[in-house]
Amino acid sequence: MNNPVMHWQILSKQPDALEKFYSSLFGWQVNSDNPLGYKTVKTGSKSGIDGGIWPIAPNEGHSMVQLFVQVEDVKAYLDKAKNLGGTVVIPPQVLPGGDEMAVLVDPDGIPFAIFKSEKYFPG
Repeated sequence: MNNPVMHWQILSKQPDALEKFYSSLFGWQVNSDNPLGYKTVKTGSKSGIDGGIWPIAPNEGHSMVQLFVQVEDVKAYLDKAKNLGGTVVIPPQVLPGGDEMAVLVDPDGIPFAIFKSEKYFPG
């Protein structure tokens, strides 16, 4: 099975400014009509992947780009990542809508997320 990057997000202390910047620069469409205040980003392209902008508070770390890699079994890949020197930041959890995800940091300190979606791997 392949494990493609399916989504990206920008974590930002200035989400409104970044929304304006990227939508003006690239013409991306940004929508924050959800209960979490998450800004979904549609690039308008048939190739590539869409993403989002996640607002973070001043005490929640630093701004960064985070990749989301699709896996069949979040716990199995989390264990494998730990054995390879990765560190768990957010343990596996089920999100609204049923997707399961976890956030890790690789041995170089770069954060990434792994997720399983019922859309791609039903039941």
